[in-house]
Amino acid sequence: METTQKPKTWGDASLLRSIKNPTTEGGYEIAHSTEELTFLGDSGQPDYAKADIIFYPKERIIELKSLKLYFYSFRMVVISYERLINVVYADLMRVYTPDRLRLVMNFSTRGGFNSRLVKDSDWKVNGGKEKY
Repeated sequence: METTQKPKTWGDASLLRSIKNPTTEGGYEIAHSTEELTFLGDSGQPDYAKADIIFYPKERIIELKSLKLYFYSFRMVVISYERLINVVYADLMRVYTPDRLRLVMNFSTRGGFNSRLVKDSDWKVNGGKEKY
């Protein structure tokens, strides 16, 4: 009997790990970027995004190997652009509780359109004070 795997609904946040922030001095910015975020679009075809994470840490910083594995966990996930940015943003905020998180995703051309989505914890709509 042949079985087919049903695509997952989103990535695996349990893969995310943190490292203790090596400094207690004033805030600083960490920027991480990857062009290796792949997932499945609504048609089941592969889709690609570049993700830029601008991160102002508090007590914990992102362990990069775990971030890579987390992004890999989306490879067989059927998900829209809008759901993807909101899921990743929520997972990063929950796991790392940064002072600020700005997430920018640039999606590869599909149907003649490029798409760019941004979510920032500093925006009032996301509970921020718009101080940056």
